[in-house]
Amino acid sequence: MALDPGTLEMLLDGVRRFVENECVPLEREIAETDEVPESLIAQMRELGLFGFAIPQDYGGLGLGMEEEVLLVFELSKTSPAIRSVVGTNNGIGAQALVLAGTEAQKRRHLPRLAAGEIIGSFALTEPEAGSDAASLRTSAVQDGDGFVLNGTKRFITNGPHAGLFTVFARSEPGTPGADGISAFLVEAPRAGLTRGKPERKMGQQGAHVCDIVFENCRVDVSTLLGGIRGHGFRTAMQVIDRGRLHVAAVCVGIAERLIAEGVRYALERKQFGRAIAEFQLVQAMLADSRAEALAARSMVIETARRRDQGAPIAAEAACCKMFASEMVGRVADRVVQIFGGAGYIADYGIERFYRDVRLFRLYEGTTQIQQLVIARHMLQEGRAASA
Repeated sequence: MALDPGTLEMLLDGVRRFVENECVPLEREIAETDEVPESLIAQMRELGLFGFAIPQDYGGLGLGMEEEVLLVFELSKTSPAIRSVVGTNNGIGAQALVLAGTEAQKRRHLPRLAAGEIIGSFALTEPEAGSDAASLRTSAVQDGDGFVLNGTKRFITNGPHAGLFTVFARSEPGTPGADGISAFLVEAPRAGLTRGKPERKMGQQGAHVCDIVFENCRVDVSTLLGGIRGHGFRTAMQVIDRGRLHVAAVCVGIAERLIAEGVRYALERKQFGRAIAEFQLVQAMLADSRAEALAARSMVIETARRRDQGAPIAAEAACCKMFASEMVGRVADRVVQIFGGAGYIADYGIERFYRDVRLFRLYEGTTQIQQLVIARHMLQEGRAASA
């Protein structure tokens, strides 16, 4: 634990009040303008939210994984675009650097990420390399004291705003698969790096993604993550395992917000002369949602504790991501049903969450990829037990 219990509770209470008093009232504006107001971003800087998972030695709060998921539960009880502003700086945009960067690389980049001076981003996915990330085609050809990058990265979260990209590229052309991939810390703007037009999305307005195109983009050899070639993919998988647990916590926070909205509306809305909360079929939808959200919360906290203890969590993180992302979809569907026709009307905001949560079953590995990861670990354990 990075913080004593009292300090942690003060932090969580501050985030809770920030979400309730500052974020929730602006949710509709964020959805309509596709922008998170600078006033909220400034407050997130003041709360230290750009660096909550970055080590204290580099200017962050240095939260452990259990502390992080407790914070994320609270931060996610509002528009997911708000969490996304700081999400990459703490997660996929910084953790490769935390895990595998040289001391010089950490000193150069992590303090600026923790302060929110720059946005970090994780450039792995490509037009023909999504779930099969090891098949990526972006190339990194050594040329003297540097590398030349060529290729396109797709659906890059915070790509329109990032000042630092962790870029995964094939640096060993004679080595197929994962072993031929290296990671590079590429600062932007720079010659040869072009940002595509921000994508229009089904939901999560205010959270921006775009293509990142490298055309003869030259980077210094000092940008090679950890100074080691061919280790990029392994680092990426470690980062993604951690990211899956973080996303699962986001799903729990949103589910709890939706359940609270469902209870409130069920108590207020009257049909047949009484509140619909008195109808047993409405109660069943609320009860199912509560039980599933509690199960997901418990899974996430237990897995976070295991990670803090140094235990491997690849299978457990996949279980959390799969269950929580599917769970929040079911909860959102039930809450729309409880709201009835009002749940389909934009003024109530529930239909927005219904669209927002659909993404969680796709990124950081689809549900189907999580199933494969879980099954692979189960079979490996079974073979080892029978050997």
